[in-house]
Amino acid sequence: MLLIAATILVVICRTIESTPEEDKIVKLPGQPEVSFQQYAGYVTVDETQQRKLFYYFVEAETNSTSKPLVLWLNGGPGCSSVGGGAFTEHGPFKPNAAGYLVKNDYSWNKEANMIYLESPAGVGFSYSTDSSFYNSVNDTITAHDNLAFLQQWLLKFPQYKNRDLFIAGESYAGHYVPQLAQLIVESESNLSMRAIAIGNPTLEFDTDFNAEGQFYWSHGLISEDTYNFANAACNTSRLRRQAMSRDFSESCKIVAALIHAQVPEQDFDTYDVTADSCLSKAATNVAALKQHSWATIFHPFSSLRSNQAGARRYARAEESTDLCIQDEMNKYLNRKDVQQAMHAQLVAISNWTACTHGDQDAAIPFIGTRSLVNRLSKQLGLNTTVPYKPWFDGFQVGGWTQVYGENNKLSYATIRGASHMAPLSSPKRSLTLFAAFLAGKPLAA
Repeated sequence: MLLIAATILVVICRTIESTPEEDKIVKLPGQPEVSFQQYAGYVTVDETQQRKLFYYFVEAETNSTSKPLVLWLNGGPGCSSVGGGAFTEHGPFKPNAAGYLVKNDYSWNKEANMIYLESPAGVGFSYSTDSSFYNSVNDTITAHDNLAFLQQWLLKFPQYKNRDLFIAGESYAGHYVPQLAQLIVESESNLSMRAIAIGNPTLEFDTDFNAEGQFYWSHGLISEDTYNFANAACNTSRLRRQAMSRDFSESCKIVAALIHAQVPEQDFDTYDVTADSCLSKAATNVAALKQHSWATIFHPFSSLRSNQAGARRYARAEESTDLCIQDEMNKYLNRKDVQQAMHAQLVAISNWTACTHGDQDAAIPFIGTRSLVNRLSKQLGLNTTVPYKPWFDGFQVGGWTQVYGENNKLSYATIRGASHMAPLSSPKRSLTLFAAFLAGKPLAA
């Protein structure tokens, strides 16, 4: 508690380093005309190590003075919320091959004022002038830095101090979001936090990653013999643990070889098992992927990192999706005129890098998440208030949902046909889900 109190004291006493007007974006290069305001800049969360977190804030398209405030965190760990959340998934614009920004018809700022935070320091444009921080950062430090950011940001934008606050994220933000929410509650920070949402989250290692093998098998990606042998000799959570330690048993080497032969990374995207590929760099990336070690191939986030190098891009049929959106996003955010417009700096790096849950995500499959949510409901003593059933987006099934506890205390939902980055592959259904979350209402049956 002393640590938390000290953290709050530092934040309250710190001098505001820039005003909202100094962070205001006049216009992004190639941007269409819009009626809402945008801001971007830095908030110092640690004076000693000069840790500065970069944010991109977009006001709601309409009624920004009354709509809630949402903090968005991408996962990784180590992936950019600006590159991922804002310019690839659900921000107001997406870059195209010509270098222009195209208006996103399903942007989440239709429903809320959105903060995209690059966290921890070292991710995207965020940085620390003390490089020793990068070797010591952990989830606890990240949670404290994120809280410090929120409190300092609200001093800069006091009009949002009493606004309903929602915290949301995806993938490894399954750790970031709950830990930040817990810290907000324990610190008695007076933030008006209403609820949290985590998409395709990394929650509990064994359950999440054993579900991966089951997902591969149930979708016909690996054979019956391979699935049975893996369960008996080296299940997928054990395989991932050994990959991270770079110490493989003989049985896990065999399982890894079997899976890799049937699900080769250079021809397949585990973050969307129905995705096509961006072919702009396919030839060079196939060669690079062939050089991967066992540990690289089966690292929990290896396919996303290879994605960022250009190996493949997400694509789904629900809406017209740019297969090469992440190539275009990387090019756009590395432009000097874009960085200048966003008040961004490259500190001790030469280039900005992005990082290096839908029901079609094999990396963090919905199977494991569904089991964990059901287990959590029992631990919290919550009864089912809305039984497991399909929800609808218009006249189409949007996915499946189940609600536990009064006032929708705990909700689980899938987005039918979505990838790991659900708002990219299924933007319309994702926006419908997001709106229901903010309203605190069950999805339409």
